Amino acid sequence: MINYIIVAILVVLLLFCLRKSIGHFRGEGGCCGGGDSYKARAKKLDAIVSSRIFLVEGMSCQHCVNRVMEAVNSLDGVSGTVNLKKGTVTVSTDHPISDDAIKNAIEKAGYTVTGTKDIAHK
Repeated sequence: MINYIIVAILVVLLLFCLRKSIGHFRGEGGCCGGGDSYKARAKKLDAIVSSRIFLVEGMSCQHCVNRVMEAVNSLDGVSGTVNLKKGTVTVSTDHPISDDAIKNAIEKAGYTVTGTKDIAHK
């Protein structure tokens, strides 16, 4: 009887792990599930009103770059590019938008914003 209980527990654990692994390789959830074939691109803006650099922790691969860029670029009138080595996201906007809105989009994607820097415009 105890053998059946042990086998049942092992089967449940195996199914749980299998489900998580499949999601991981589809790029769902945390880092590093996606393949390197897709690269997110920054949106083209007609005019740039402001630019800021956001310092972001937790990015470690191209999949992370894609997730952060998609999160930022999903905001209306906002375009972002990621520098993985520096851990930064350069964000340009075509209208005033709060830093909190951009920060929330990045953090909703699963990363931590640790600060911001202004970029001087000519």
